[in-house]
Amino acid sequence: MSIRIHAKPFELLLKYPFSISGYSRKSTPLMLLELELDGLIGFGEASMVPYHGENPATASEFLSKVKLDWLQPPFNFDELRVYLDGLAPGNSNIKAAIDIALHDLQGKLDNKPCYTYFGSNPEHMPLTSITIGMDSPAVILQKVKDAEPAHILKVKLGGDEDKRLIETIRSVCDKPLFVDANQGWRDRTHALEMVHWLQEQGVLLIEQPLDKSNWDDNAWITEHSPIPILGDESIQRLADVDKAKGVYHGINIKLMKSAGMQEAFQMIKRARELDLKILIGCMSETSCATLAAAALAPLCDWADLDGPFLTKNNPFPNPKFKNGKWVLNNLPGLGVF
Repeated sequence: MSIRIHAKPFELLLKYPFSISGYSRKSTPLMLLELELDGLIGFGEASMVPYHGENPATASEFLSKVKLDWLQPPFNFDELRVYLDGLAPGNSNIKAAIDIALHDLQGKLDNKPCYTYFGSNPEHMPLTSITIGMDSPAVILQKVKDAEPAHILKVKLGGDEDKRLIETIRSVCDKPLFVDANQGWRDRTHALEMVHWLQEQGVLLIEQPLDKSNWDDNAWITEHSPIPILGDESIQRLADVDKAKGVYHGINIKLMKSAGMQEAFQMIKRARELDLKILIGCMSETSCATLAAAALAPLCDWADLDGPFLTKNNPFPNPKFKNGKWVLNNLPGLGVF
């Protein structure tokens, strides 16, 4: 019996308009995926934020090329990566959905949680941040209140009101902060001044201070920064990890960039070999992709897996969240149900 593929588009609604440097949206298009074999179903998802270049039409077009009749359990995920990349370049989001669903299915076939395949120890789960996007001071204060379960907040910067945004948060909250500039700072001197000011405000790390293609100036900021500087948009897949050495202190891995769990795991291993720090992050995602990333999170230094907190029509049950961390259960597969 071969694997049957079921896919449907889904519009994931956000609790607040999500604003970053140069962009804002109120929802995220998804492709929800089910892979069925022997009466068991593996769940996956592609979160297709518009700036990443995918949408339901491109995802459907890619899926029309996918034939999984050759794939039999136990699944060879490295072989799967080669096969999917051979069908078309890019399309990392829908490739991630396939990889995630097959991991979920493999776990159900084996009656094992997915995190066991990677040697993840649930006791080593890092704290996860909840993101505060750019907004008016009144809305920022409400977002901080909504993020009460988190022990760390992640703040989107890169605009003209960066200091006011941080000062607004600090007027009501002294939690540690992550910052993501989303390539928004244009001048390296200004960026480094912001880095030092943000350190004084209790910021623990900063993602992508300058344009992803500006390797030299990002490296200069990293060299002079008192806190970790991470590559995000500039580090997409496994082949990019080596480029981070000497440019950033670490990298942000996202399953929607890495084309799934297997390549994310390979990126983690390579980053460790290069002595790079690791943040595992997310796009706008449901519990499905959140739990897929959480299965790898204990292997990382930090986590930013806040999808279920930022959306209002999650089609899956919210995972257990305790003491600022996701709690991995012992259910087979991802543990979505």
